[in-house]
Amino acid sequence: MIRHLVLFKLNEGVTRDDPRVAAGVQAFEELGKQIPELRFWECAWNVSDRPIAYDFAINSAVDDTEALQRYLDHPAHQAGVAQWREFATWVIADYPF
Repeated sequence: MIRHLVLFKLNEGVTRDDPRVAAGVQAFEELGKQIPELRFWECAWNVSDRPIAYDFAINSAVDDTEALQRYLDHPAHQAGVAQWREFATWVIADYPF
């Protein structure tokens, strides 16, 4: 299986209560039910206030690299990414487990 981790940092001046952010969170919360390749899906706000912490995280899993690519290409994923691109940056890690 492949673990897909994504950590998001809201852009300067953007807050969690921004309507764009709320819509982006909702889009990502719904992905787990929309994309059959996802074997595990969770997303949530970070609770740490450390200066190096990111703001929002996705922790997910798929069967293999082909399933990961299908997830990445899925229209619902692409729509969510487009929303988040407006107000955040992110880093990812994909690794076998």
